Amino acid sequence: MQRRSCLAGLAIVMIGTPTPAFALKASFRWCSGSPQFQISDVPKRTVTLDLQMTELDVPSYRHGGGAVSYAGQRTIECGALNDTYRGASPPSGQVHTYEWTIKAIDSAGKSLGQTTARRKFPE
Repeated sequence: MQRRSCLAGLAIVMIGTPTPAFALKASFRWCSGSPQFQISDVPKRTVTLDLQMTELDVPSYRHGGGAVSYAGQRTIECGALNDTYRGASPPSGQVHTYEWTIKAIDSAGKSLGQTTARRKFPE
């Protein structure tokens, strides 16, 4: 009897924990312009990727980012966001941490998911 109640409790925990349908992943490397991004596991209905950078050491400073059309590519090339992005520029002698938030957007403007990627600058 005790064994049955343990299994029933386990089933309730498993049912109550939603499993994501995908796990959007991203990484980036610094370039002379906006970074180059490597992306994977992008939701199927994604038509746009919205990329925004935050400087974690000075979160009030707006670095910007932008949106790029998505058509299945795994790489967003260096410079793709140059018109809407201000690069990493910590004061001389300091190293700051930067975080990009990448959102997958469908044709109706609905967010299908997001991920983040962090790096220090300079490295």
